[in-house]
Amino acid sequence: MIVSCVQTDPVKGETETNLRAVEPQVLGADADLVVLPELFATGYFFDSTEQAAALAEPVDGPTVRRLEAWAQQSGTTIVAGLAERDGDAIYNSAVVVAPNGLLGTYRKTHLYYEETQHFTPGADGFEVWTVTDRRRRSYRLGVMVCFDWFFPESTRTLALEGADIIAHPSNLVLPHCPSAMPIRALENGVFTATANRVGTESNGRESLTFIGQSLICSPRAEVLASAPDHGASVVHADLDPHEARTTALNPYNDRVGDRRPDLYAN
Repeated sequence: MIVSCVQTDPVKGETETNLRAVEPQVLGADADLVVLPELFATGYFFDSTEQAAALAEPVDGPTVRRLEAWAQQSGTTIVAGLAERDGDAIYNSAVVVAPNGLLGTYRKTHLYYEETQHFTPGADGFEVWTVTDRRRRSYRLGVMVCFDWFFPESTRTLALEGADIIAHPSNLVLPHCPSAMPIRALENGVFTATANRVGTESNGRESLTFIGQSLICSPRAEVLASAPDHGASVVHADLDPHEARTTALNPYNDRVGDRRPDLYAN
């Protein structure tokens, strides 16, 4: 199957502009799974909670409807960041959209920097969905968002729940994630697909610069595809997700079976 990560350069607050910019990248990817960045349609570094709330949408709002149309038209599954509004709360979420509609939503567990001032952290834990590629072969898809990578428990939980591929919508500013993701993939025996953004945003008081370097990694710690640290782009990898189901390292060691959770501190 083909996995694509779309690296974007959005304009904060310009949802329609950002959707129009991404549409040809998604529809032209010719992929079974497309991963878009965190908060890809709204931008990230909000001036205030009021601005974040004004840009947030429910999961049946126009951004998800647009994603559903793209998924139906292309036959691909799309994972994309969303500023989600649910009642009075707003979440930094990712939606999983298949050709037949919305499959589910993941709300970011580990909020980073000023996200803690605007969003409610997710409290439902990590989930794995069974999805199919365009040839109707099933695989298991997990999702985490950006700073979740910093906590190894995130990837491990998804792996233990059976994920073959972990989609990772991101707005990375710290430099470490591109080096860490091959190890996250190796230690958990999964494929990872990190879709990041580029550009600089200001909240009126300070600025953040995003590092790009979107990448797709294999269970053998291989970087299968990577993007530059500047400029919008799309990267692709052709992979067999079922390779993630081989947990044995050799005749004597198994990355799941050798775990000693009875000795691990919480």
